[in-house]
Amino acid sequence: MNKKILRGLAAFAAAFAWTLPAPAAYPEQPINMIIAYAPGGGTDIAARLMIPFIEKYLGEGAKINVINRPGASGDIGFSALAAAAPDGYTIGFINTPPVLATPIERKTGYTWQSYDLLGNVVDDPGTFCVHNDSPHKTLADLAAFAKANPGAVTVGSTGVGSDDHLAMMQFEKAAGVKMNHIPFKGSSETRNAVNGKQIVVAAINVGEALQFLKGGTPIRCLGQMTRVRMGMAPDWPTFKEQGYNFEMASLRGIAAPKGLPAAIRERLVSAIERAAADPAMRAASERVFAPIRYLGPAAYADELRGAEAIFRQMWKETPWVDK
Repeated sequence: MNKKILRGLAAFAAAFAWTLPAPAAYPEQPINMIIAYAPGGGTDIAARLMIPFIEKYLGEGAKINVINRPGASGDIGFSALAAAAPDGYTIGFINTPPVLATPIERKTGYTWQSYDLLGNVVDDPGTFCVHNDSPHKTLADLAAFAKANPGAVTVGSTGVGSDDHLAMMQFEKAAGVKMNHIPFKGSSETRNAVNGKQIVVAAINVGEALQFLKGGTPIRCLGQMTRVRMGMAPDWPTFKEQGYNFEMASLRGIAAPKGLPAAIRERLVSAIERAAADPAMRAASERVFAPIRYLGPAAYADELRGAEAIFRQMWKETPWVDK
């Protein structure tokens, strides 16, 4: 092909490209972030903490609005997120175990594979807390009372199949006791119930408990469901130290409906990763006791896949609802 023809083709291509609209900037409108739990809980606080940093790294004058859709152990919010248009203008937090456990127990409009994973940001282990007036000082005290009074120990959680609920079941099995599960729409409601002495135990997360303690809630926490003691709560013995050999935590990650355009997905993944690494965000997370653990999409998927297998086995051995 001679140079004259090549120059002609190049000129035609340039002229044609001039007629095409420029790619739209993203985001051109506010982004909605769905939180499947009530305002004031651990997920809600972590989301509102991160949003300014995600906005910063998205650029383009990005604005993210929180939409709380609590209820049904997260099912309402998770369903809304999965059903939204995959256009980059709806994202949200998904929480383990519920996003894994609920589709195991019943048919749902989602599984964890229904989403484009954008990155995990928080890993918050569980704890049991009682009112300061409670006679229970240790897990052994709680177990002895529960054994002598089957069903008398009421345990508040964020819903059926939540990490709080499954932790209660693990404790029942380990201690050989029977307790009474009371589900709420979020940990802030659980806090209010234990504060008002409507329940005996608040099954919440360590970060949430520390936030509530800082805010003046009169609670005493009996342990942490971790392999080793967290730096945030060095004086709380682990459940394992007290003879109850299990762990439980809530991963809180950000996802979008499946099928995001690749360029938008990459923008969001990059912004979340950079937000999680920002020193100012890290410092802010420590002030509100949000234990940051960033996982990129591939590592996050591996973590969810492994946890799902564990919960499927648990469902076979000890289902958390009647089959």
